[in-house]
Amino acid sequence: MEGDLKRVLAHETGLEPKEQRLLFRGKEKENDECLHMVGVKEMSKVILLEDPASKEKKLEEMKKDQGILKAYEAVALVRVEVDKLSEKIVALERAVRGGNKVVDKEFVVLTELLMVQLLQLDTIEADGEAKVQRRIEVS
Repeated sequence: MEGDLKRVLAHETGLEPKEQRLLFRGKEKENDECLHMVGVKEMSKVILLEDPASKEKKLEEMKKDQGILKAYEAVALVRVEVDKLSEKIVALERAVRGGNKVVDKEFVVLTELLMVQLLQLDTIEADGEAKVQRRIEVS
């Protein structure tokens, strides 16, 4: 049966049976066909092809994975910038609590820089876990 051959080929090639197409004498053989009934004998030439639909699906998954990775990296970059700004805010807070005068402009600049980072987070297109990471960073 073709199913048995596909299982053996899956082990050898790494292609799942549903991703395989078997050709014998130029015609594709269906999963339910018995190969010996259609003329396949020992040492007959059978051609294995990867199903184009499964190949396309793998490419789509790779693109999606790359998009998620890109979103993670973008969120991480924003997180680094926010951490730097957070340190500056803590320093300003210490200065104010220590009785030092702080120019209002410093608060305005830090607020604006934080808003820029928030806008950058807003522009990151993310799905799944990357979207959760973006949401955590916003809150």
